[in-house]
Amino acid sequence: MIQHRTSSPNTQDVIIVGAGPAGLGCAAALKECGIENILTLDRREVGAAFSSWPAQMRMISPSFHSNPFGQPDLNAITPHTSPADYLHSEHPTGPEYAKYLQAVSTYYELNIQTGITVSAVEKSIGGLEVRTGEKTFYAQHVIWAAGEFFFPNDNEIRGREYCLHNSEVEDWKNLPGVEHAVIGGFESGIDAAIHLARAGKSVHLLSRGEPWHHDSTDPSRMLSPFTRDRLKDVFLTAPGTIRFYRDADIVEVVKQGQDYLILDREGEPFEISTPPILCTGFNGGLGPVASHFTDDDGQLSFTEEADESPTLPGLFYSGPMLQHRQSIFCFIYKYRGRFGIIAREIAERLGREWEAPLRQWQERGFLIEDLDCCTDCTCAVENEHETAPAAVEDYAGAIR
Repeated sequence: MIQHRTSSPNTQDVIIVGAGPAGLGCAAALKECGIENILTLDRREVGAAFSSWPAQMRMISPSFHSNPFGQPDLNAITPHTSPADYLHSEHPTGPEYAKYLQAVSTYYELNIQTGITVSAVEKSIGGLEVRTGEKTFYAQHVIWAAGEFFFPNDNEIRGREYCLHNSEVEDWKNLPGVEHAVIGGFESGIDAAIHLARAGKSVHLLSRGEPWHHDSTDPSRMLSPFTRDRLKDVFLTAPGTIRFYRDADIVEVVKQGQDYLILDREGEPFEISTPPILCTGFNGGLGPVASHFTDDDGQLSFTEEADESPTLPGLFYSGPMLQHRQSIFCFIYKYRGRFGIIAREIAERLGREWEAPLRQWQERGFLIEDLDCCTDCTCAVENEHETAPAAVEDYAGAIR
């Protein structure tokens, strides 16, 4: 039987689940408001997802130290820090970015406990209870900020056990074999193809659509300029190493002797001698609290006022799965715009001053209230000479 309890000295004002940028950014904003009774829990260590990136992976959004001019670094999690200034890198590696996160947590003297896996967050008398395998923590407010990297989306393809998800790769140049098939054509797929090509390998990139041709006013729905530039560089320095296959809706991988057969929805086979590489994204990190952020239609749902659960008051979400109206907040420079919103709401409920402490956060885009910010956006100047990045092989005609 679950033992409920009222608020006590052992009850935290806030518990944050996740010691990545989403969790640490919220913790920093709360500390600015004078809230000290904050506990951050993580099953690994600070910035663990970034520390686990493949060696060649970089932040696709550029870092630049423009803070003195009121324009914060795109990869910063507070308005007055800059990964570019701290790391002296425009596109930091994962371990470098983890180092920046660790520095922020040290500066704010955040109370972080690692090696703790949260199994549930439920209502308790006087607040919320956060259950783990060994003990239960209590808090008035909980911010769920678990990331996506450790939750690969690899269940849609039968025969996944014969494949390698890109998040499982430590170093692309050490991957055995000289010819590889990459399934997925968005950022992670193109990133994998680029690093494999640079390592002298040939790549077959199979994609449901043609994201390399797609254009959008929302940067979350198109390839980043950083990735497009790297792709152009590969076309110039190693032409022919990457072949594109559009409309490749892969549904199954079959092991056949020493080789692998990749089958699309029409049953067309593609044979490769190395394990196919899945660049199919991630399922997200909502895990045990997913039901608190899911509506009757099975869609993700967050309150517009403060990114709170519609069904469990006091439970907030911060991170790349955040969605409002037609906008997705999957990049750091997007979801950080709500750090101040969550901190403001919690500060008000705790009777703390927030206006002066969060003024700079609001002025520099870390407290965005206008949710129409990305729903009606068009560029003032259109590119009249848009060209395709490469000749694209037709999938049906290219597979033998």
